[in-house]
Amino acid sequence: MGFKLDHWDYLTFLVIIGACLCILVILLWIAGLPGRIAIARKHPDAEAVRIMGYAGFLAVVPWINAFIWAFKPTDTIDIRRLPEEEAQAIDENIARLKGDEGGKKKTSSGGNPPHDTPPHNNGDTDA
Repeated sequence: MGFKLDHWDYLTFLVIIGACLCILVILLWIAGLPGRIAIARKHPDAEAVRIMGYAGFLAVVPWINAFIWAFKPTDTIDIRRLPEEEAQAIDENIARLKGDEGGKKKTSSGGNPPHDTPPHNNGDTDA
């Protein structure tokens, strides 16, 4: 090559690689910020906000949408469950997203385990 690489050159390469890794970690942390905010606020759509934060980071606009969505207060109640069961389901999803093992189904305050109702058959048979 015409010149020799000494220890300062290798040190420079290591510093550049380290700086690139630090920038990558910071970018990943920023990309996951909407999801972490939604989980902390117990948002019912926390998983969707989390995915949209990572998937939309490079395009910027979807990431901004996910960031706003993470802060949006929601009064949506799934009509398939009573409000207590809905709150319990949200808590289980948040625990699952956090990686807690406490996210398993618990008994409700009435002592009965929560139940999922199967879809009703209106007497129509497809046989």
